[in-house]
Amino acid sequence: MARRNDPEPLPGMPDPIGATVRDGGVNFSLYSHHAESIELLLLDDSDKPSAAIPLDPGRHRTDNYWHAFVPGLRPGQRYGYRVTGPFRPEDGFRFDPSKILLDPYAKAVVDDSYDRELASQPGTPNDARAMTSVVVDPTAYDWQGDQPLRRPFRGGAIYEMHVRGFTRHPNSGLNAPVRGTYAGVVEKIPYLQHLGVEAVELLPVFQFDRQSAPGGRPNYWGYEPVGFFAPHRGYSSDQRAIGPVDEFRDMVRALHRAGIEVILDVVFNHTAEDGIEGPTLSMRGIDNATYYLLDPNDRSSYIDDSGVGNTLNANHTVVRRLIMDSLHYWVQHMHVDGFRFDLASVLSRGEDNQPLADPPILWDIDTDPVLAGTKIIAEAWDAAGLYQVGSFAGDRWAVWNGRYRDTIRRFVKGENGTVRDLADAISGSPNLFGDPDRDPMRSVNFIDAHDGFTLNDLVSYNDKHNEANGEDNHDGSSQNDSWNCGAEGPSDGADVEALRERQLRSFFAVLMLSQGRPMFVMGDEVRRTQQGNNNAYCQDNQISWFDWDLLDRNEHLFDFVARLLRARQSSAFFRDAQFWTQPGSADIAWHGTEIDHPDWSDTSHSLAFELTLADDPSAHLYVALNAYWEPLEFELPPVPAHVRWAVAADTSAPPPEDVPSPPQALPGGATRYTVGPRAAALLRTG
Repeated sequence: MARRNDPEPLPGMPDPIGATVRDGGVNFSLYSHHAESIELLLLDDSDKPSAAIPLDPGRHRTDNYWHAFVPGLRPGQRYGYRVTGPFRPEDGFRFDPSKILLDPYAKAVVDDSYDRELASQPGTPNDARAMTSVVVDPTAYDWQGDQPLRRPFRGGAIYEMHVRGFTRHPNSGLNAPVRGTYAGVVEKIPYLQHLGVEAVELLPVFQFDRQSAPGGRPNYWGYEPVGFFAPHRGYSSDQRAIGPVDEFRDMVRALHRAGIEVILDVVFNHTAEDGIEGPTLSMRGIDNATYYLLDPNDRSSYIDDSGVGNTLNANHTVVRRLIMDSLHYWVQHMHVDGFRFDLASVLSRGEDNQPLADPPILWDIDTDPVLAGTKIIAEAWDAAGLYQVGSFAGDRWAVWNGRYRDTIRRFVKGENGTVRDLADAISGSPNLFGDPDRDPMRSVNFIDAHDGFTLNDLVSYNDKHNEANGEDNHDGSSQNDSWNCGAEGPSDGADVEALRERQLRSFFAVLMLSQGRPMFVMGDEVRRTQQGNNNAYCQDNQISWFDWDLLDRNEHLFDFVARLLRARQSSAFFRDAQFWTQPGSADIAWHGTEIDHPDWSDTSHSLAFELTLADDPSAHLYVALNAYWEPLEFELPPVPAHVRWAVAADTSAPPPEDVPSPPQALPGGATRYTVGPRAAALLRTG
């Protein structure tokens, strides 16, 4: 630990940015274009400054980089900055030297004594109450040969998962210290393997501000980042200063050994510093006018394309570098396999807040050699009205397909006018992604996500029930395309429950039998409920946590999903890199209750399709979808006399007949199959 009588630091170097362990000490580098002076603070274990090192502009500044090399420091050293400059909000400057600031490049963060309210009071010191940065040596870890899997999409599913919520419930079967942690995820890998998912998409694990939700409620989801390099400390059972870094890497290594990729939900559109009343934690106090989009008519105000109060200036060269350096770090030093970008359309905006034709940061990500082979997935809209599903930039970006979600919900619910949209959704959404340089894997197909009803709640509630959020049920979307099947919320009615189970199986059947990349949410496979809450961002409790008792109560649904997933993974149809509608791909034929006669009318509630491969006559699938409230008899496509159709899945059948193993052959010469009301059936030749 440095002391005030330690030797004067050496000048150091501007590259690399952040705190870098080198022989004999640590090099620090920070960018600030408008700062007048900067102090590097070395902090003790109580996060109080034990040394304040002024950075002399003559020795410790190169252009706009402030830097110093401090001999004798080691990994685990806590540090921060004080940055002095003008406080002129009308010009975009909000320097506040009373605040200890986080390094934007900090690779670990300690927030044990952090006080958001204090950080929000201009001119009020936050010594010992600030978030603090930690020196990390990212090379000091034994990966035991692990590397990012860089696996091409093979037809499997993405499992959207919350690290804490997955194992936090007392009935998770884990010891208390590891419940809700990266280590807890490792303990549950056998569950993920049994389910058969090929990738987990983790809700934000960048260090975030848990105190940022209104009304004193916690920020549970994590969409309030403060550090783009640091794993969230609250998800670690190892509470050493650098413990979260190693525990996160232990989790990644273990998931890779199980053949499961790790995709991070990343937030580069805003930070937890929020609007003008928000706290000064890092970038606001380092160089507000560089890092954020400011209203050109009132530079004391932030442009808010994120809905949270501020917007990062993502296409500014310094912020672009920060984003790219962060992504490189997570791939090279944390071995993650991909990223889902929250409100990614924000990243398409220039400094005038207008959408750019060729956004530099999006093309940087798309073409970067370090990121080659990683999954990059966009939430292709923002809170200011951009909706770019189907038109998102780049050659290889996949996108969350919100139109798929809405179409499947409306069809399974039984609405009119959905069948034409259903056909497009099932076949990879070629009407959205049909440009010559696009392919069906652009579409991440999902019916639910963390933001909204769970799959169980889609069939259990007509209306949102967000009273627990403390906003008089005004938060969250009121347009959910849900149907409670005859009773609002939990029901003892046998008919209601049977219908809900059938609807859930039908949702999964359509999802797994569509071209594209399927994604579903943690616990959907066992009917996890949020009690009708469709905006559980502040519910760090049993509303949001995975209830492991549900596995015993709904084991039949779990088995249905697992078997359907394996059927999908074993089928060449769902690994096809071209649309089924294109030459050279599988052949798709659309049918109705009669062969070659699909009913495209607005009152139609049924559709069937047939898939064949010209070079493999044994590959032959037939899917019949019946969203009508009565049984429908479907004519089967003709097959050679020695071939019989076999039922591989029928969502109207009781378990385990809903996914028979092996598939149940129909009698020889069978030409028709009856699909029950509000049900789906998958048949194959065999």
